[in-house]
Amino acid sequence: MQTAVVGSEFDLVISLFTRLDHGPHPGVDHLISEIPDGPLTAEQLHSVQELAVTAAQAVQHDRTVLVRCHSGYNRSGLVVAQTLIELGQDATSAIALIRQRRSPWALNNQTFEQYLNTGLDVACLLAGLETLS
Repeated sequence: MQTAVVGSEFDLVISLFTRLDHGPHPGVDHLISEIPDGPLTAEQLHSVQELAVTAAQAVQHDRTVLVRCHSGYNRSGLVVAQTLIELGQDATSAIALIRQRRSPWALNNQTFEQYLNTGLDVACLLAGLETLS
């Protein structure tokens, strides 16, 4: 297996998993928020929301954006789906588009799919309640 290294092909790179010497080029905007491929805390969900808003704004300004994680299925799928929602799509359409364009196995983490269908605002509130118990 050959490791893909990002150079300066993109204007913005959002990394949900990082590896030494994995790029991007130092002149590229790079946001890092390592999140697990499992249930997320309220803080992690809020981070996903912020990253999605940033990605949506970049797209609206004709900037190229890469969202990446370890395998490219769940964590990146969550952020990209939320970005599509920020750009006006509903959750069902966003999930379907990702599966059509990336892989039928994309977003196979049912918890992430539930977050999107519930809405990240509500999911964030519910996750915050769990930490109070």
